[in-house]
Amino acid sequence: MDVWSWISNLSNSGELLPDPTHSPLVLQLATSKKNQVIQLRANPTSGSNLNHFVTFSVSIHGFHSFNGEKTLWVSDTCSLSSSQPFLPLLLQLLQELISLSPTAQDSTCRRSDLLTLNPKAVSWVMDSHSPESFSGLFHLLFLTRIFWLCVLDVPAEVGTFYFHSLLAPNIETFTTKQSSILKAFFFSVGVDVELCVMRTVGYMLAKWLILKEVTGIGLPSPSPSPNLGFSYATESHGLWILKGYVPVLGMDITRNNGNVGENNLIEAKESLLKYALAHQQLEVVIQMEYTIRYYDGYILVNANVDNIRVHVARLGFRSSNSKSGGGDNYYAEERHFPSRMRVWVGPDIGSTYLSVGGLSLGKSTHNQEKEVETQRVMKGSFGNSKAPRVKAATKTATKARTKAWRWDQDAEGNVAVYDAVLCDTTTGIEVAAWSPGSGGERPDVIRRRSNGGDRNFTKSGGWVVAGGGGDDGGGRAVGWRLNKEVEGSVMRWRMGCQVWLSYWPSEVRSEYFETRCVEWCDEVDLPLLPA
Repeated sequence: MDVWSWISNLSNSGELLPDPTHSPLVLQLATSKKNQVIQLRANPTSGSNLNHFVTFSVSIHGFHSFNGEKTLWVSDTCSLSSSQPFLPLLLQLLQELISLSPTAQDSTCRRSDLLTLNPKAVSWVMDSHSPESFSGLFHLLFLTRIFWLCVLDVPAEVGTFYFHSLLAPNIETFTTKQSSILKAFFFSVGVDVELCVMRTVGYMLAKWLILKEVTGIGLPSPSPSPNLGFSYATESHGLWILKGYVPVLGMDITRNNGNVGENNLIEAKESLLKYALAHQQLEVVIQMEYTIRYYDGYILVNANVDNIRVHVARLGFRSSNSKSGGGDNYYAEERHFPSRMRVWVGPDIGSTYLSVGGLSLGKSTHNQEKEVETQRVMKGSFGNSKAPRVKAATKTATKARTKAWRWDQDAEGNVAVYDAVLCDTTTGIEVAAWSPGSGGERPDVIRRRSNGGDRNFTKSGGWVVAGGGGDDGGGRAVGWRLNKEVEGSVMRWRMGCQVWLSYWPSEVRSEYFETRCVEWCDEVDLPLLPA
């Protein structure tokens, strides 16, 4: 299914001109053996002798809950005489996705402020990309919009049909294959619109993954499920930036306890917990700061961690009068937390010694620092006292300061690797690799991860690393020496990460735990163009 190509071909071939029979042009989006159908229709009309208009609609028929046909959605009118006749259609899809986005209640961004999109920003994306490239973006937005049509105010059979017959066959639309066009689109419309779109996509994919796990709905082919989620990397103002989004259920499981009770049945409370945990999305931003210095015989490129932001967003809707800690929110407050982070950056694969001469690392940090204080007290007495004239006392005190995050630096060829691992401050246990079968009590860092003055995460369960000073362990620079002959070129650099999320019960009583992992990698530019 390629909706954008179908629409574009209709316009180019003149088929959207008014038809005396008033018969709409139809694209079958999904069909079944039971004659259940989801259709997209183009309805051309005439406004004058020189101007023609068209509207699009999505309709369903063949479902028991409706007698005949049911129209679910009608677009705004598009003028065929315009240079970009379908720009209003794209703007409408974006505005409706933003208005339906499951943004966080405590968000500082009001959705009403985003509904007035800049048409020039969206128009630039349409003009600067080929129809084949732009088709992937339109396909993604269109499928996400139809999701809301099929799950809101319609019987459940329509939503099940959408997941099985429309979303599953086109699930690869929601993978990193679309990262190129998405990167250009998000840079054009801004990060606030990016969050709204990606949280809407994440909510839809979370529902599909839940249904797939419960009922076995999946891809029609025997191939494994694709790596759901998006990531893209870019170079901007002296920063290499990598962003990634993935629903938690789309991450690979590295460790869990199965959560299976007697007779292979899951208890009702555990099911509610897993359902709440499934409505979460990992959102990662990695910013590496780089500098370039030119010398007589070589070029020195230094890089260090400027910022790492890991956030686990809740994907759902909550009424404004609901109270935290009561009802469903009792489970909704449970959240995954980052337990390990591995970031790498360096020359692209295939770089030779003719271009990259060597890599220099900073040192790894110590997980524990000790401070020793020594205090000497001297007392004296004079005169005819029978007590000794001088008394001396020595007091020694040792203070230990521990860090929950252990940072290491390593190298793989000419690629620098930063590895951050969450460790228990008392026992040194690595949280991402620990399980009850490993022995010992549950690491103390898990119990107070988001509460108290010495918590290791933000109140919302996120994690932020600020570089520069090296206090977090991520500010220590690495450097590459490049051949002088590459000056004036733009080298390809690669940047990637692995993120581990763990879950341990916080406020609820449960023995369930799990750790999941996702990996992203992309290319960025290194412009070697001196001023």
